[in-house]
Amino acid sequence: MKQRDVHLQYRFGAREPQRGAEIDNPLFDLLAALAEAGSIQQAAAQLGQSYRHLWGSLKTWEETLGEPLVNWLRGQPARLTPFAERLLWAERQARARLAPHIEALRGELRRVLDEAFDGTRQVLRIDASHDLMLPTLQALAGAEHRLHIELRFAGSVDALRSLAMGRCVVAGFHVPAALDRHVHYAQVLRPLLKPGRHKLIGCMRRAQGLMVARGNPLAVAGWADVAQRRLRFVSREAGSGTQLLGEHLLAREQLAPQALNVAALENSHLSAAQRVAAGEADVALGLRAAAEASGLDFVPLIDEDYFLVCLADALEQPAVQLLRAALQAQAWRRALAGRAGYAPAERPGTVLSLVQALPWWRFKVPKGTGDQRRGSPRALRS
Repeated sequence: MKQRDVHLQYRFGAREPQRGAEIDNPLFDLLAALAEAGSIQQAAAQLGQSYRHLWGSLKTWEETLGEPLVNWLRGQPARLTPFAERLLWAERQARARLAPHIEALRGELRRVLDEAFDGTRQVLRIDASHDLMLPTLQALAGAEHRLHIELRFAGSVDALRSLAMGRCVVAGFHVPAALDRHVHYAQVLRPLLKPGRHKLIGCMRRAQGLMVARGNPLAVAGWADVAQRRLRFVSREAGSGTQLLGEHLLAREQLAPQALNVAALENSHLSAAQRVAAGEADVALGLRAAAEASGLDFVPLIDEDYFLVCLADALEQPAVQLLRAALQAQAWRRALAGRAGYAPAERPGTVLSLVQALPWWRFKVPKGTGDQRRGSPRALRS
C-alpha cells in the first residue's frame, strides 16, 4: 500500500488579513464545491477554475489517495463517494477541534513577520481559557495599538498556573457573575488568585448554556435534563473553565459528575458544537456564539464574566497598558455587540481588585469589629 502523510504549509501575503483559522487546501475546497454544486462544471465555476483543470485535479487526487472520490451515473448529479464524504467530514471535525490552536499559531507567525519589518511593536504573551472573541481582540490590538498579543489557549486553571510560573504576563479565565465561596468552582480558583498580588482587568461578559440540535428536537429545557435523561453529552477537558462550570451546575442540582452520559471530550466551544451538529452527541455546554456559528439552538443557563489577570507589578508595563487601551476602545465594544451572546464588561480595561470583582473574597464578620470595610486586612484572606 502506498505510504501517505500530511504536510503543512503557510505563506505570507499582501492581501487582506485572513479571518478566523481557515486553512486553504485544494482537495477539500474541491470536495466541498462538488458536494454543493453536484457537477464538475458548476464546481469549477464556483472555484474560479476551468473544467479541464478541476477534472485533472480530481484524477490526481484519486491517484494520490488510491480511492475514487466521485460516483458518476449518466443523467444524475455527480456525488461524492462514501470515502470522500468521510474524508470531508473528518477534515471539518479536525478543523473545528484545532481552530483555536491554528489561530494562535497564525498569530505567532504574523508576529515574526511584523517584527522583521517593525521593531517598535510591543509583544504580550496571554495564556487564556478558550473564547471566540479573543482572536478579535488580538487583531484589534495589533491593528490599532501596535500591540502583538501572543495568544495561547489553555484551560482556566492551566492559564492561571502559567501566570504563576511566569510563562505568560496575562492570563484569561471566566467565572459566573455570582458565586458562593464554598462552591467547587470558587474552591478550585481561589488558591490561584491572591488579593494584592493579582489584579483583574475587565474584559467581557458572555452567555453559556446548552448547545442542542436545530429546533431542539429533544426538548431540552435545562441542565437537569442532561443528567436525568442520560443525554449524550460532550464534555470539556479537565481544568477548563467550562468543565468547572459544568461541575458547578451539577452541584447546584445536587447531581454527581457520574450522572453525565459523556459521549465525547473536546477542547473548545466550536469543536464541542461540531459534535452536536454531526449527530454524535445530543448536547454540549458552550457559548451562544459557538451554537449560532454551528447552526445549533441554544438553551441559556448562565451569564459569566471573562477576566484578564496579571501580577500587580505588571500593570505599568507598556504592553499591558496598550492591552487596557485596546479593551477601552470603542472598536472592542462594537465587536462584542456584533457577536451573539457577548457584551462588554461593565468597565472594560479597568483594573479591578479581587475583592471588588469576585464575591469569593468577601467575608462576613461580626458587627462592630471594624473589619466590614471592603479591603480591610482582617477581612481578606490570601
